[in-house]
Amino acid sequence: MEQKTGLSSSTRDVIIVVAGVAVVLLGMYLALGTVNPFYVVSSGSMIPTLQINDVLVVNGRVPFSDLNVGDIIVFNRPDGEDRVIVHRIIDIDENRDGVRTVKTKGDNNASSIPGTDYPIRENNYIGKVSSVIPGVGFVAKVISPPVNYIIIGIILVILFFTKFGRKGTTKSGPAPPETPAGP
Repeated sequence: MEQKTGLSSSTRDVIIVVAGVAVVLLGMYLALGTVNPFYVVSSGSMIPTLQINDVLVVNGRVPFSDLNVGDIIVFNRPDGEDRVIVHRIIDIDENRDGVRTVKTKGDNNASSIPGTDYPIRENNYIGKVSSVIPGVGFVAKVISPPVNYIIIGIILVILFFTKFGRKGTTKSGPAPPETPAGP
């Protein structure tokens, strides 16, 4: 009687996928310095520079002290920190104690909005926009909850039936050639 040891192939596949995702996320965190380096533009406040559904790659390793007027940054709204905002820096103020505050404005907005665009302090700052991937953010909207859970469930069911559906089958070579019926 043979004793089977080790993990099943489905368990091994799940571990490989989870490990792969963890390595990619860790790599992005180490490279870009932020837990979430991707943001989707959801309003028209930065048109024409940024369009709705553009995906932004945000570098959290750019220090707040290195920001300049003209940089596009991602930050938590200072009044309540209830929304993530993407706007351009239009002014930087540094007081006598060396404490910096930043004022921003959406390129498509007539003026800065108090409590949203200023005062941005270091604790509100998430990162500087380093790249823009045009228009692919609609995918994130389409696969947001609950659709993403349904898709993940379907994939898991397919994997399950693919793995366990094969157990009962055996590999066989090509079918033997038909022999002609005798006289």
